[in-house]
Amino acid sequence: MGFFKSFFSGKQEKPETEKQKNDQKNFEIFKYDGMRAQRMGRPDYAIKCFTEALALQEDFETMSYLSQVYIQTNALSEAHELLERMAKQEPDHTSTFLTLANVCYLQEDYQAMADAAQKAIEIEEGNAMAHYLLGRAKQGMDDGIMSIAHLTKAIVLKDDFTEARLLRAEALIKMQQYKEATEDIDAILSQDPDEEAALLLRGKVKEAAGQQEEAETDYRYVTELNPFNEQAFLCLGQLYIVQKKYPEAIALFDEAIELNPNFAQAYHERGRAKLLNGDKDGSVEDTKIALEPNPKEVQAFNGQYGNQSNERQPNVLGL
Repeated sequence: MGFFKSFFSGKQEKPETEKQKNDQKNFEIFKYDGMRAQRMGRPDYAIKCFTEALALQEDFETMSYLSQVYIQTNALSEAHELLERMAKQEPDHTSTFLTLANVCYLQEDYQAMADAAQKAIEIEEGNAMAHYLLGRAKQGMDDGIMSIAHLTKAIVLKDDFTEARLLRAEALIKMQQYKEATEDIDAILSQDPDEEAALLLRGKVKEAAGQQEEAETDYRYVTELNPFNEQAFLCLGQLYIVQKKYPEAIALFDEAIELNPNFAQAYHERGRAKLLNGDKDGSVEDTKIALEPNPKEVQAFNGQYGNQSNERQPNVLGL
């Protein structure tokens, strides 16, 4: 009788089983809607969909997608927290720790960055990127020796690792190890003669060696290669100031500001050049513009300047 009753009336699903099926179906809808929104450039909607999906199921792949969107939208705290959850769920996933290290770098949390990179190395000793990130973290912590050690390890593992060579060259320059830095710079430029960062570093080495004309050539070349390379304008303009070529420095920063009216450091350096060239009022105006992103600094500068006699120069210019 039980068989015939079941056959003719139809077997009913248990409520729990039916709920699980509905939850799974809704999870998949939210997940794939989130993926589509991400591809379509709708991060706000993607975040909502992925969050709803994760409320139904703690899925590692979905967390990975959501962490990417958080990073893209500069929601770094949310990305950091989510990546830590992912690391607990799958502690042997190297890429999670590498991504976490990068997020910590953006947050300027160098100790957490070092911890994440070290975890990646423990999982995969031969991972060049993990050693590079640990080297970068150590540089952020002002530990030049250990920074160079890990960057060297990264380069041994991957000889054409340009980013690692650039960072090692920077660390060596800070330690005034110019010969060793030049070896890294030359290795990069032998592969790509127009590598802008390497050319700027070579200019720094030339400048430190007193070869100002050669340094100027490198800096100028980068501004021609890429008129939007702000660091090149700063290096060249600062060199002009050192050489007491104040009108040339002012003209250069005029060009930089014309290309990017929000280039705060260019206003600051132009203000410095104007002050040294005898244009005190122009210097004050440029310095105020440079400080506009930080209203408290503008107020401090106004107070400082107002309390100074005509003979004194604004300390904010670093002179």
